[in-house]
Amino acid sequence: QVQLVESGGGLVQPGGSLRLSCAASGSDIYSMGWYRQAPGKQRELVASITRLGSTNYRDSVKGRFTISRDNAKNTVYLQMNSLKPEDTAVYYCNARRLYSDATLSPDYWGPGTQVTVSS
Repeated sequence: QVQLVESGGGLVQPGGSLRLSCAASGSDIYSMGWYRQAPGKQRELVASITRLGSTNYRDSVKGRFTISRDNAKNTVYLQMNSLKPEDTAVYYCNARRLYSDATLSPDYWGPGTQVTVSS
């Protein structure tokens, strides 16, 4: 089992910055990432990072958001700069484990943290 604890959400003005953190319990965490869901919309990938440091970003956040990871702490960070009102959503931490047979586990999810970008 994997448990995810998120922190760092809040209210920020357009153009501002926030840093999200997510600490995972458990072992063999392969990928970690952040998804978001705005009211009335589907949950979407924001950014992800593997244990080896390979990253993936959705186009709308490239150049503004940076994902990083501390493998020793099983913690992933999302630095969000130049925030826009359209970034407003509940942000969910995601993790997947790598099994000994090289398959990936189902998704594990954190409870979510609200990010609101508004003046």
